[in-house]
Formats: sequence, C-alpha cells, structure tokens
Amino acid sequence: MENWVVLALLSMFFAGLTSVLAKFGLKNVSGDIALVVRTAVVFVFVIINSFVLKQYGQMSSLTSRDALFLILSGITTSLSWLFYYRAIKIGNVSSIAAIDKGSIVVTIILSAIFLHEVLTWKVIVGASMIVGGLFVLIS
Repeated sequence: MENWVVLALLSMFFAGLTSVLAKFGLKNVSGDIALVVRTAVVFVFVIINSFVLKQYGQMSSLTSRDALFLILSGITTSLSWLFYYRAIKIGNVSSIAAIDKGSIVVTIILSAIFLHEVLTWKVIVGASMIVGGLFVLIS
C-alpha cells in the first residue's frame, strides 16, 4: 500500500473519531466554545509537531502567494469548523459527518476546474454515489 493511502486512511479514522469525541464535549458548551478549545489544542499540537520534525526552517521558503492561499485555506477551514460544530451541537453526528463529507464532491469539481485534475469515469460515478447518498440522508 502506498504511503499516501496509509496517511489518508489514518486521516479518515481520526476525523471520524474527532466528531464522536467532540459531541461528548459539547454537552455543556456552545459549538463555538468547543471549537475554541479544539483549535487551541490543534495549534499547540501542530507547532510541537513542526519543531519535533524540524520543519520550522521551511518558513523562509514560504512565498507571499503561498501564504495568501494558506491564509485563505485557514479562513475556509475556520468557517467549515464553525458550521460543523454548530451542527453537531444540535443534530446527529452520523448524519452531519456524512453530509460534511459531501465536501468531497466540491473538492472533485474545484480540483478539475482549478487544478486541471482529470475526471475519470470512476471519479464521476463515485461522486454521483456520494450525492445520491446525501439526498437519502437529508430527505
């Protein structure tokens, strides 16, 4: 199995675990406060990881264009997390997480348009199945 597949599977597992753990932590606080705590932990964890792996030196390689897109990505991540935490505070985590993963379809479309990634028949069929599943969940 290729390294990127292993990393993606680990990401999938921890993302799923994250949602369930977050729901437990939302019992007595708003989604926004829960997100403050989560984000603070993420920030500290990522900083420590950067120092442990000695990657902090790459900061000098960051161009203004790179920084702009990473900042925009940070803003969209923040908006996604804000809405996600507000949703799981009041709804079923399993349904919300599944709907949230509909972002895969958005990613596929945007990566084809802006990154010129190839849309194979497998990708189109898979994305269509995701959209179909979303309609089943929300109806």
